[in-house]
Amino acid sequence: MMRKSFLLLAALFAVSAFAQQPKTIVLKAARIFDGTSDSVTANGVIVIEGNHIKSIGGAVPANAQVIDLGDVTLLPGLIDSHVHLTSEIGDNFYVDYFQNLMRHPAEQAILATTYARKTIDAGFTTVRNLGATDYVDVGLRNAINHGWAVGPRMLVAVHAIGATAGHGDSDPIPPTVGIPPLGPMQGVCNGPAECRAAVRYQIKYGADVIKFMPSGGVLSLSDPVDAPELSQDEMNAIVEEAHHWERKVAAHCHGDSAARMAIMAGVDSIEHGSFIKPETLTMMRDKGVYLVPTLLAGEWTGGKADKFPPAIATKARAALAARSEMFRNALKIGVKIAFGTDSAVSPHGLNGKEFALMTGLGMSSAAALRSATSVAAALLGVPDRGTLATGKLADIVAVPGNPLTDITAMERVSFVMKDGVVVKGGK
Repeated sequence: MMRKSFLLLAALFAVSAFAQQPKTIVLKAARIFDGTSDSVTANGVIVIEGNHIKSIGGAVPANAQVIDLGDVTLLPGLIDSHVHLTSEIGDNFYVDYFQNLMRHPAEQAILATTYARKTIDAGFTTVRNLGATDYVDVGLRNAINHGWAVGPRMLVAVHAIGATAGHGDSDPIPPTVGIPPLGPMQGVCNGPAECRAAVRYQIKYGADVIKFMPSGGVLSLSDPVDAPELSQDEMNAIVEEAHHWERKVAAHCHGDSAARMAIMAGVDSIEHGSFIKPETLTMMRDKGVYLVPTLLAGEWTGGKADKFPPAIATKARAALAARSEMFRNALKIGVKIAFGTDSAVSPHGLNGKEFALMTGLGMSSAAALRSATSVAAALLGVPDRGTLATGKLADIVAVPGNPLTDITAMERVSFVMKDGVVVKGGK
């Protein structure tokens, strides 16, 4: 009897061990862009075991599932370093404002899952979500991680941090209406002590990254777009506190003087940068600060400025007019540029249009692709992705043809794999 029991247990263990063996998938394609080079390699073969890349090239393992994608280019899963997956601006600013005011957070969270799906279908398997309300970004990130919703890996900031009346604060609704003012828990702070508290609150409730507002913004009614809105002491407190907690810091900066202050505070990236001058760009290069230019946001708001209130329209046109020279200067000076769209300002799922905007202003196609792969991974601090190499996460996308000769191919992603699972295409 004991021998039979032992044999039965051994057999069950063997069956269990076999069932737990990771599945092997082989992707074949006409070419590969690995996220680090200036060229593609022909006849691409990637072997995936479980959720990691086992090898690039080599023989096809026996019993592997082979997916031959044909005349496409395989790339690392794309990374958008600046999105807002929990919302989206429509064609009517006033209607959008009212609808967002009336929408329950639970309803907004469900709507956000549709934005997440559009984003991953566009080939973006990782995003940095730089600001949201009602903790919808934390909920969406967790839902995706648990497999309850389909979407990209998310690094979230919770509330963006800024000053009273600044870009991170609510619009100037009269206090007699009865809506309470925001405070450090919601990211609104005045003075270094409150700014440190604001950082701690965001981290307490789930922030992977800290985002703050050194300068004014375009889509806010009460602040100039390029003026500093925090003191140097406040910026120093925000960045120092975030770094103490091992969180990177992204600074929303359109204005030059605000960007210089943020750089002096030790920020990790400057977002937008519309009016930044060459001297400040040189500071960024020398200190290793990344630029996330969000060209698509400027294109979308500046090109559709008439749909906004006059105060916003004026700022949108000014930012669009300035950003091209800034971007060309950043390229010339050698600033590290990471891909970011500020999607929500433009509709989700159109992220790939940023590539053509970057190359249209002088960036090479290969550098644009690296900005959304290896460069963005370095900015976000996620070395397990961003390149196609042995041991990396199996986040892989495909586009038709060769994006080095036609960058608009990045707007037509035909295959998406995240964590070794096919999300789109492959049939």
